[in-house]
Amino acid sequence: MKSVLLCGLIIAVLVAAIFLFLPPREEIIAGNGAIADLAVATSTVASSTMLSVPEAPASSSRVISGYAGNATNSAPVSFSDIGLQQPLPNPPAVMKGVYLTGWSAGYAPKVKYIIDLAGRTEINAVVVDIKDYSGYVSYRTTVAAAKENGAEGDIKIAQPNALLKKLHDAGIYVIGRITVFQDPILAKVHPEWALQNSSTGKIWTDNKGLAWMDAAAEPVWAYNAAIAKDAIARGFDEVQFDYIRFASDGNMANIVYPYWDEKTPRHKIIAKFFKYLRDNLGAAKLSADLFGLSTVNVDDLGIGQVIEDAYKYFDYVSPMVYPSHYAAGFIGYSNPASHPYEVIKYSLERGLVRVAKGYEQTVADSTSTVHAQYASKLRPWLQDFDLGATYDAAMVKKEMQAVEDVLVRGSISLTVPANASSMASTGSPQAASGTAGIAGYTLPNAEQYYGGWLLWDPANIYTEGALEKK
Repeated sequence: MKSVLLCGLIIAVLVAAIFLFLPPREEIIAGNGAIADLAVATSTVASSTMLSVPEAPASSSRVISGYAGNATNSAPVSFSDIGLQQPLPNPPAVMKGVYLTGWSAGYAPKVKYIIDLAGRTEINAVVVDIKDYSGYVSYRTTVAAAKENGAEGDIKIAQPNALLKKLHDAGIYVIGRITVFQDPILAKVHPEWALQNSSTGKIWTDNKGLAWMDAAAEPVWAYNAAIAKDAIARGFDEVQFDYIRFASDGNMANIVYPYWDEKTPRHKIIAKFFKYLRDNLGAAKLSADLFGLSTVNVDDLGIGQVIEDAYKYFDYVSPMVYPSHYAAGFIGYSNPASHPYEVIKYSLERGLVRVAKGYEQTVADSTSTVHAQYASKLRPWLQDFDLGATYDAAMVKKEMQAVEDVLVRGSISLTVPANASSMASTGSPQAASGTAGIAGYTLPNAEQYYGGWLLWDPANIYTEGALEKK
């Protein structure tokens, strides 16, 4: 009997581990701005498309003892917490951070791993999910609507204030991440704010079966701003907004927008949302996650993202410049994932010049009470996962070198790398359009726009060999 129980326990642990580290489903953005869905099944990228940020997988890690999840924990979880915290008194000027899912942030051994990593290396910041792709919030908030909507139905972090204190005591800057317009929970409770399906009369869902809110619905703006206010009051040093865009994959022809008039350009809707956040959250530190192509393209990618719009209202803009997510043929490379330095340098050169030009011109928005000029720093997301190539310490270091060459040393060329192949490139025409009007531009002090970098791994295990030691 003991051997049977032992075998059963081993199998359960293995199954949990497999689900914890499954690669996420991802989206692809084609060269013309159209976006489709892709379930990543191999380690190579062999299409003329570009992937977006890999959303953290829905982990089954709640079965591990110590999580706050309410599904299969055998031990009772205490939700008694300490008082509200203050932000880090001396925040780092340059953040070098890693990402944690809500499940990881609610699991003491994983938190200890991050604190120990920060103690040994240059890591000084962590991004923690406050509300993820599922629509669930990670902890109990003071936002009545979150409880009423059922968003507190899958609690992952039992004591968020105690977590903040633990991280702050270790000198770690804490960023709370909110997934905005992809929100199945809110859509279920408020279908009148969600995208509708003209064929079925029901809520529209993307290729992953996830519901989206109408990006023009101001009640959705207010809901997410309220969650952000709770985080700021709780002591988070910064709030980061992700999925701040129109829906992109699935049967787009069937979408009915309850708020958007389908005449106002998408980027104007998203820019208005950015301004709403700044006006309602005051001087709080705010950041925005954007597609990597937003540094290069001058259109809105068909999803409403124009990088200059974000520069106006956020302290940090984080383009997701994962090399594996660039189209086969981008700037001449058949597999951009194998060329992390060149791909990231090329992207950030254009993003840097665009924010520098805006800052120099002192572009003012008289209707905004805060951040009335370009005041953003670039703090890109970097790849620390295997896709398209093996991302060992040497590969991750090349990404970091590209960031520092552009944003610290101001090394920009605005040209396609000389060693790129001569093959036809779906990426090059877009890249060329992104440099319109900046040819021959003399860059001022690049370092004033340097905000650091963030590492993404959906399994939350980071390549220590790529990091500088303390």
